[in-house]
Amino acid sequence: MDFDFKAGSIPMLVSMPHVGTDIPDDIAARLSSDALARPDTDWHLAQLYGFLGEMGASTLAARWSRYVIDLNRPPEDTNLYPGLDTTGLCPVDTFANTALYLEGQAPDEHDVRGRLVRYWQPYHRQLRSEIDRLLALHGKVVLWDAHSIASRVPRFFEGRLPDLNFGSAQGTSCAPGLEQAVVGVAQAQDRFSVAVNGRFKGGYITRHYGQPDVNVHAIQLEMCQVLYMDESAPFAYRPDVAAEVQPLLRKLTEAAVGWVRK
Repeated sequence: MDFDFKAGSIPMLVSMPHVGTDIPDDIAARLSSDALARPDTDWHLAQLYGFLGEMGASTLAARWSRYVIDLNRPPEDTNLYPGLDTTGLCPVDTFANTALYLEGQAPDEHDVRGRLVRYWQPYHRQLRSEIDRLLALHGKVVLWDAHSIASRVPRFFEGRLPDLNFGSAQGTSCAPGLEQAVVGVAQAQDRFSVAVNGRFKGGYITRHYGQPDVNVHAIQLEMCQVLYMDESAPFAYRPDVAAEVQPLLRKLTEAAVGWVRK
């Protein structure tokens, strides 16, 4: 399978497009040693969000590494943040600005088109199918796009990122009430710092599928990896640290479901 999918019973789908670590052999043979360490993975998110099964939420987690193709970029590869540096649909460099490919081995247009069909489209077909199934069952759906990132990425940001970064495409991908319900829970605590529609406004998945006028409410959470893991290789999960943020994550997702059920 190209992804790990679990169908749930409540009106929530949690998407994890950057958790994948698999790289097909023919692509791996063209990659640098830096790339094969997969440093820009959203490590361990399925484990961190392990409570979703108890809640009854649907989950969709990528199998393939973002270095194969980025499932959260538009198929036409337009820049989601015009004027700012970002990685593309088929990245050619890491967040640390080191080359992903051996010299002369970067993907050409033919490669990109092939990867769109083979790796990008299956994930998005499943995403669309599950949204439609949940809509038919409940009439409303929350699409929660789950991400994580190193707390310091000098290439893209100055200083340390806020702990919890919510994005709703400037309030267009979900109803104001949903954003307020979720962000309100986050802002009611003082352990973790919070940003809303800052540097992270939501990627392609949030912006494309979030259509509150047809009762699909999408919100992205980009969280600092230091909250639950080691940010340096081998990128170990830290259950002792994760235990501090997991209860809040559950409250956040429950707030989203509670709002959509009203």
